[in-house]
Amino acid sequence: MTTPSVAVQAHVAERREVETKPIQVGLLGIGTVGSGTFKVLQRNQHEIQRRAGRGIEITMVADLDVARAKSIVGEGVEVVADARAVIANPAIDIVVELIGGYGIAKALVLEAIAAGKHVVTANKALLAVHGTEIFAAAHAKGVMVAFEAAVAGGIPIIKALREGLTANRIEWIAGIINGTTNFILSEMRDKGLDFATVLKEAQRLGYAESDPTFDIEGIDAAHKATIMSAIAFGVPVQFDKAYIEGITRLQATDIRYAEQLGYRIKLLGITKRREHGIELRVHPTLVPAKRLIANVEGAMNAVVVQGDAVGTTLYYGKGAGSEPTASAVVADLVDICRLHTADPDHRVPHLAFQPDAMADTAILPIEQVVTAFYLRLRVADEAGVLSKITTILAEHDISIDAVLQRESAEGEKSTDLIILTHDTVEGRMRDALAKMQALSSVLAPIVSIRKEELA
Repeated sequence: MTTPSVAVQAHVAERREVETKPIQVGLLGIGTVGSGTFKVLQRNQHEIQRRAGRGIEITMVADLDVARAKSIVGEGVEVVADARAVIANPAIDIVVELIGGYGIAKALVLEAIAAGKHVVTANKALLAVHGTEIFAAAHAKGVMVAFEAAVAGGIPIIKALREGLTANRIEWIAGIINGTTNFILSEMRDKGLDFATVLKEAQRLGYAESDPTFDIEGIDAAHKATIMSAIAFGVPVQFDKAYIEGITRLQATDIRYAEQLGYRIKLLGITKRREHGIELRVHPTLVPAKRLIANVEGAMNAVVVQGDAVGTTLYYGKGAGSEPTASAVVADLVDICRLHTADPDHRVPHLAFQPDAMADTAILPIEQVVTAFYLRLRVADEAGVLSKITTILAEHDISIDAVLQRESAEGEKSTDLIILTHDTVEGRMRDALAKMQALSSVLAPIVSIRKEELA
């Protein structure tokens, strides 16, 4: 048997030393998620090392509030105000970006990649808007960008889509991926309150920010849906092509009527594979009450994925919070630890598909989306009204699933007409709505909410 040369033995010994010494992490921002990440790593250090094969240590933190950061990490961790000092430190192997937003975060992530650092981020807005550029830079440099925490907090949906469901042709994804709006809708349904009242309560309890625009207008959910869509279908991230509609115009009346019809209203992020493109949309949606996702209440998140081989799978848990999100950040750190010395070409691609195999499938405009509808029309209580409305729907090839009539709170001279339709093309429904709205017997703006069976 040939004995390895001294040089080979030395190289092997050096590699083993590299692979067993703790990997060093620099943290950019130590707010809610950053402090949770530090605590989880400290508390579960032994378990994490057993899984990762080596220790993971946060050795440097950048935060503008240096005193507060020092109070969290204590002795033994270098704290600086300048994030670029972390990136410039040659001892740092992984940079964790928890600053958020599109601005300085983008510059720092790209600088970390250029410096040969792996990156972990919880920044869904950054990846939804600039992910294509960031992933291309990381691929060229041979480093990893991990982002499990960017979608649905502690739920491992990114890993499920990128790895667990690799054998499947994904057909569609539908998710409750914003806890603030789900809390508001749950309260509106349970207590019969209007949107404005529940929003104030959500802000008081800390479920909603003082400026809740990103949440209640659906933007946060659209960021996450964009990322999931790219992974599911192997297309670039295209947030600018997502259709986004929030919950600010929802009325307690419609939530009550939906309940009577056997449905619940949820703000869903939906992406579907269609023959001529991909649907990517966020909006309030009627979901059958018998579906598991319809029963996800409060600030919880849930994502349903339909694959051709596995069928329907559901992923449920806390979508935000210090330690749930930290759980995903630490999981990314462990993944990078395991693959730190692997050939870059043999790592899991950022968006699941090999970079040279990405598709340029079009994101369909909302007018081409196919879905069913809930319609509520306040109409004059007189003969012939229903006939006129059903005639307009028939002229646009829209078939009716159910019709209900309810006495309007406005008085005896009007009534609420509730119509559920079968699937139709959105553009066709918009044309029909315009004609119905023009009828003299329609006394108020028509309420239309999309409906998904998720079967």
